Amino acid sequence: MTDPQQRYLLIINGKSAGNPALRDAVEAQRKAGTPIIVRATWEGGDAADFAAQALDLGATCVIACGGDGTVNEVVNGLMRLPHDHRPSLGVVPMGSANDFATSVGLPLELDRALADAVRLPSAPIDVIRMTAEARGEPSVCYYINMTTGGFGAEITSSTPKTLKRMLGGGAYSLMGALKAWRHRSYRGTLHWGDHEQAASLLLLALGNGRQSGGGQVLAPRAKLDDGRLDVLLVKDFHSVTELPALLGELQQFPAEGRYVRYFTASQLTVTTRSDDEPWPLTLDGEAKRYQRFTAEVVPLALKVRLPEGCSLLSANDRH
Repeated sequence: MTDPQQRYLLIINGKSAGNPALRDAVEAQRKAGTPIIVRATWEGGDAADFAAQALDLGATCVIACGGDGTVNEVVNGLMRLPHDHRPSLGVVPMGSANDFATSVGLPLELDRALADAVRLPSAPIDVIRMTAEARGEPSVCYYINMTTGGFGAEITSSTPKTLKRMLGGGAYSLMGALKAWRHRSYRGTLHWGDHEQAASLLLLALGNGRQSGGGQVLAPRAKLDDGRLDVLLVKDFHSVTELPALLGELQQFPAEGRYVRYFTASQLTVTTRSDDEPWPLTLDGEAKRYQRFTAEVVPLALKVRLPEGCSLLSANDRH
């Protein structure tokens, strides 16, 4: 039954606007009495702008219809709005990876996904604020799932879109295997709490959610509402003979291994030397390059339509 007080803004990645199954799903919801406004993107930034206009349109829930990049843009638009009036977020996954949607247990079938976005209850989750500097210019953006830096970000940003469509999440694994034989490390100094560490890293992952790159679990113990970032550091290796040991540690995620370190923090800063190249980063599928950046948890900043019993909510640990 449709809540008469709810009004939905559906933001569609323009490439999917003509999808027949999506059109049928929207029409079915409208016939059932669900008030849905539809906006389709044309160029980068449109999804964020549409989401920021949600209050003017009277929307109480904004549904991101696309991949992780579309979800990321919508989150950034919603974060422009006052917390107390911020609409909730729903997700209809239509991307190649759909890491956030699949990790929280949302369906991939369009009609079911839209129905869930309309009917599921909202749960408050943390949002991660990324404050960064690239070539002297400051910037602020947000994400809800994961940032990967170094090797992982290179894989995501360099995987051709046609390969993503053909192989889905497997495309990222294929590109990762190809790059592993000619990897490079990324140097920087990490600061969190009272800790400081100079590092030469193969991979950095900052997880609010658990997976990235088409199903690669990099933060297995992450919760969306615990006020913490799950941090994965994978140190550089010097010979392919070390790879089995490194991969073995990646199965365990030790707090302090030879190659892998896994811990939580509410904030983490990475700084690089001025003569080092900016780090390649991927924020929920969006490619960036930063010389200095800080990831900081904004606790319970956004309500999201999630399945009941979602394992990424710490509130469900008590049940």
